[in-house]
Amino acid sequence: MTRLIRIVFLAIFSFLFVVGQSAAQEEEAAPAPVSWRERYTLGPGDVVDIRFYGSDTLNRSGLRIAPDGTISYLQVNSLYVSGLTIDELRSKLEEKLRTYHRDPRLIITPWELKSKRYVILGKIMDKGVYTLDRPITLLEAIARSRGIETGLFEQSTVEIADLDRSFIIRNGERLDVDFAKLYFEGDLSQNVYLEPQDYIYLASNLSSEYYVFGSVSTPGAQGITNRATLVSAITRRNGFTEGAWPDRILVIRGSMSSPELFVVNVKSILAGKEADFPLAPGDIVYVNDRPWYKAEQILDTAVQNFLSSATSTWVDENVPDAITNPWLRRTDWRDE
Repeated sequence: MTRLIRIVFLAIFSFLFVVGQSAAQEEEAAPAPVSWRERYTLGPGDVVDIRFYGSDTLNRSGLRIAPDGTISYLQVNSLYVSGLTIDELRSKLEEKLRTYHRDPRLIITPWELKSKRYVILGKIMDKGVYTLDRPITLLEAIARSRGIETGLFEQSTVEIADLDRSFIIRNGERLDVDFAKLYFEGDLSQNVYLEPQDYIYLASNLSSEYYVFGSVSTPGAQGITNRATLVSAITRRNGFTEGAWPDRILVIRGSMSSPELFVVNVKSILAGKEADFPLAPGDIVYVNDRPWYKAEQILDTAVQNFLSSATSTWVDENVPDAITNPWLRRTDWRDE
């Protein structure tokens, strides 16, 4: 009996080992996502030239991929090609054309690549939408926009961007990029390559404001005053909303990459048990609507509120009031 148990156990162990090895091989075999920098895919706005081998009369120049991602060539109408490489486009067109032509062979060359874009706004010389027609880093993007804006301070020319509060948004999330380290310390690990739809914002260091977000009646930026405190800040934003949790309020100070965090109990301040908390320019005050115990639990939410506010504030101050559609506003931005 003991020998039988050993044989059964050995068989089960061998089976599990083989299954585990197969799963591991499948995971290793799964291809990693390929960056657009290594495999450029076409999209709306790109322009190609198509040559029909052996028949110059069928050549077409300057064919633009339509906003819906389609292209038309000869008898092939509205062929969806968005997301294809040049080689894949050629194969697909040749396949469709075989119905009308004997052994069609095409030569396709890109003429303009405009479907991949990024946005750069804030304290930068040339703000706007730029095309990613080649791989480009953050520093190259800033240089392409003619650098950071400058101003006069004590008769000296200084750059007026707050690099500690500048940021890149990708797919709705802030990248962990420290602009100050990149610009002042030459830390090239922060010099990331841009991806399509990246949003870069260079914040201003001339703003004497703090920010109050979360469960307050009128969240937003507030001009700093002498001896500004946490209680006065919440009062100036018309107080807490119903359901706010005043026992622990988060104050974020300094660089967003490595901020200094303060947790303040407003209930204790109002009860006279603690002194009011003094605020500094640039502080972010966040009031949550439910209990929390570690600042890291709500830090991302607080920072996300700041990022959204910074963007909307810039648009409100720099885009004409007559333009109300956020998509139409893009027509004022530079497009190369």
